[in-house]
Amino acid sequence: MELIKFIIKKRELFRIEIIKNTIRFLKQDKLRMIGISIFLFFLVIAIFAAYIAPYNPMEMNFDGDGNLKRLQPPSKDHLLGTTYMGRDVFSQMIIGSRIALLVGILSAFCVVFIGTNIGLISGYYGGKIDNIIMRIVDIIYGIPFLPFALILVAILGPGVKNIIIAIVLITWRNTARVIRSQVLTLKTRTFIEAAKVSGAGDLRIIYKYIAPNVMPLSMVYISLTMGSAIMTEVSLSFLGYGDPLLPSWGKILYSCYSSQAMFKAWWWMVPPGIAIILLVLSGFLMGRGLEEIANPKLRIR
Repeated sequence: MELIKFIIKKRELFRIEIIKNTIRFLKQDKLRMIGISIFLFFLVIAIFAAYIAPYNPMEMNFDGDGNLKRLQPPSKDHLLGTTYMGRDVFSQMIIGSRIALLVGILSAFCVVFIGTNIGLISGYYGGKIDNIIMRIVDIIYGIPFLPFALILVAILGPGVKNIIIAIVLITWRNTARVIRSQVLTLKTRTFIEAAKVSGAGDLRIIYKYIAPNVMPLSMVYISLTMGSAIMTEVSLSFLGYGDPLLPSWGKILYSCYSSQAMFKAWWWMVPPGIAIILLVLSGFLMGRGLEEIANPKLRIR
């Protein structure tokens, strides 16, 4: 009994040490910490958006005389001014952060999950399976991303779910190809041969011995895919294919453009543009840090 308690305690100490070392490593790079801080900032805003937003984002606001507050500049009542329809831009920005993070995070995890599994299977089994999968990947690489997403969303209908489907169906190709190349080198290692000799099955070797070694690389693609997924959602929403019932940053820009107010109402256009840049940048900065974890040789440079 004492031995079991000792082993459990050792494991807990080991986990705590890993967490401390990871935090210490992350703190070594200021750009990496900036990326994490920006992402956490937007994440907190998205979680508590309903409490932060002072107005209903789709509500038209009127002044004391009953006049619509059309294109009013930033003020004490409306921190980022109002839209052509008198809606509060700040509230739309806050609520819109939910759509950006939902699409970015969910798309990234789905893309990496599919791409990693396909890369593991293709690289490990090789032969005909590998050839078939890689030819499919080559075909998908020949499909232009944005036109494909536009056509698919136009067929399925505008909405967040369909945008995520469009992103996932074509973006997994990058992760699959990179993971496959890693598996091709890992499966020739001595510890894999030892696992085969000991009687381990293919699935056990793939997911117990190979998968943990490619997970750091998969994590890199999660952060990178998040940024590209957010840009895709913004692009589709700007082109009018976003959810018509939900406010998003791309839809804010689309409304500003369609109202021909991009030059006379800077408060309607600039804030969502800055928010998009910062959130996408945070994904690439975090990916930079995770890349150093996946490839320790980069830390020496």
